[in-house]
Amino acid sequence: MSKVMKTIGPKLREWLLAQPMFVVATAPSEGGHVNASPKGMAGTFVVLDPTTVAYLDYTGSGAETIAHLRQNGRIALMFTAFEGPPTIVRLQGRGRVVIAGEPEFDLLRPLFSKERELGQRSIIVVECDRIADSCGFSVPHMEFVAERDLLDRHAARRDQAHYDRYWVERNAVSIDGLPALPVREADLR
Repeated sequence: MSKVMKTIGPKLREWLLAQPMFVVATAPSEGGHVNASPKGMAGTFVVLDPTTVAYLDYTGSGAETIAHLRQNGRIALMFTAFEGPPTIVRLQGRGRVVIAGEPEFDLLRPLFSKERELGQRSIIVVECDRIADSCGFSVPHMEFVAERDLLDRHAARRDQAHYDRYWVERNAVSIDGLPALPVREADLR
């Protein structure tokens, strides 16, 4: 039986922070493509207060979450226990994008792991209006082996100029043509 909670209490906070991955889901207001994006890497998710969470967003092949949040703000984060008691927790609410280089980004960034600075493009902040768990009885029991270091190794071979170009070329609009990362005049040179 699912339970809806008013806040993220200490026990739930500890559980959320212990999960090695979660899935982010967003969608455009009308038509278009629904997006579900897995997230991982220790130290990239934080609980800011009893109803607010955030995660560090790294450069990816698309920028659907950013585009959808800029358009309508709707977001859901789903955490699943692969070890221990079967549990699923969904954090649903309104999200906003804090772009790297903005003053708020600089305030929030120290809350995350100090590693992995190259390639970070934003912090996604979610104000949760629904916090609910469910049984997870059908989720397989799996063993966490290790984090992948592919993103870290990829970033180590790049410099900021690479990301500046990539964001303009690949992350400025969503697959449905919605604005995603802002393009500055300097980025076009």
